[in-house]
Amino acid sequence: MFAPRDPDEYLLDTERRVIRIRRHWAVLLWDTFEAVALLAICVLVSYLLPPAAWVIQNILWYAALLVILRFAYVVMEWWVERLVVTDKRFVMTTGVYTTKVLMMPITKVTDLTYERSATGRIFGYGTMVVESAGQIQALNRIDYLPKPEEFYDTISELVFGDKQKQAERFSMIKAQRAARGKKKVG
Repeated sequence: MFAPRDPDEYLLDTERRVIRIRRHWAVLLWDTFEAVALLAICVLVSYLLPPAAWVIQNILWYAALLVILRFAYVVMEWWVERLVVTDKRFVMTTGVYTTKVLMMPITKVTDLTYERSATGRIFGYGTMVVESAGQIQALNRIDYLPKPEEFYDTISELVFGDKQKQAERFSMIKAQRAARGKKKVG
């Protein structure tokens, strides 16, 4: 009831899902460092205070609880955010309490660029810049994308590849799924 909808629920029956990912876990590194540092400061200050300053210690522990709750919310946001690429469009769903659905048709893509910093090469993430026909779309820059080379190659194939071969492959995949479905039922 309170969980956000699965991104696949937004797809049409005529769409073929090509990629389904969430952003790389490295997006949480700064928030993790921040939470650990703030908790360490709260604990250190609490132990340095005299026992008579119990009111300040209680305030510090409530502040530590707020830090933990904020970090848990950031992790939940990361967990529910998904990017789905189909043969027709990009769909990104975000939000814990209020779901936001971002969409961009594949046909609008005019240029793709991916960037990888030194830390991105170490941890395996990058940034994808998707340019569209004369306008800035909601999904023009996707940071902390895992395996950006594979993503780049797949999107390039969808946008600039042979449409006839894609259609043949799609019909073959549908036939294989139908055959597997019949075997399970029968």
